Amino acid sequence: MEYIFENTDIVRDYECDIQGIVNNANYQHYMEHSRHLYIIGRGVSFAELHEQGIDVVVARFEIKYKVPLRPCDEYVCRLRPEKQGIRYIFHQAIFRKADNKLCCQAQVDCVATMGGKLISGHPKLDALL
Repeated sequence: MEYIFENTDIVRDYECDIQGIVNNANYQHYMEHSRHLYIIGRGVSFAELHEQGIDVVVARFEIKYKVPLRPCDEYVCRLRPEKQGIRYIFHQAIFRKADNKLCCQAQVDCVATMGGKLISGHPKLDALL
């Protein structure tokens, strides 16, 4: 899969469980942070959209775990967005930087609402594609 954005980060000790691997929920945090960096880099502000009554929310999150990350591992989070109907879909993957091993991959479906009702799009959001 071709990705159009990536960011690098490092695993912090407190993100790991007793088994010494990243707790599964933290991968979602890593991916959310990556999506936000991508969106901010494209000039879109969730705060400004919210002031206009527009909110973007995750409607579905499907993740497949492959290889665990451990404390101090550097990782690269990559993404590719697309739009299908009313959904903004982010295809994301996390790779361990040292050996480029796929740690997990996900499909994150987001939708936009205005005044609590689904909307099919917005020019600023469509610019993310």
